[in-house]
Amino acid sequence: MFKHLALFAILAIACSLGFFTLTARPALAQSDKQGLNDQDKDFIKEAAQGGQAEVKMGQLAAEKGSSAEVKSFGQKMVEDHGKANTELMTLAQSKGVTLQEGDLGKHQKSYDKLQKLSGADFDKAYVKMMVEDHQNDVKAFQKEAERGQDHDVKTWAAKTLPTLQMHMSMIDDIDKSMRGKDHDKDKDMGNK
Repeated sequence: MFKHLALFAILAIACSLGFFTLTARPALAQSDKQGLNDQDKDFIKEAAQGGQAEVKMGQLAAEKGSSAEVKSFGQKMVEDHGKANTELMTLAQSKGVTLQEGDLGKHQKSYDKLQKLSGADFDKAYVKMMVEDHQNDVKAFQKEAERGQDHDVKTWAAKTLPTLQMHMSMIDDIDKSMRGKDHDKDKDMGNK
């Protein structure tokens, strides 16, 4: 009788361990998908919207820009942000974050404004937007790379950051060049 009780106790323990192991697995799998905190989720969503906006605005700049610098920078945005967007979409999917393709979020108004402009007015507005956007992007990516909770999201932010810093340097140079030309034009008009 003691053998039966001992066997029953062992089976009961084994079953209970198996039960907890089986019920714990789905919970672990679920936390992998939902493991991102709000900061990381928000970063992914905002980076996706900003990246898609950079591509669409870059396409406009390549088509509508009046200066070779603006056209070239626009094409660079299409290429670099297009690549980063593809990587981010894959990362978001692996983390269970749903992103809407074509969603420009807060950048939609800026895009709509650019669509209505042409020539030098387009160039000035585009460059101003890109200076502001890249300053904000660099800060956001630095923050995520330093303080993000998810390793993969932090790694992607850190990997993408040097490209954004390069863009910021490029657009700052274009901005200075354009302001210098405007200043020279104003001087010439004052001498007449």
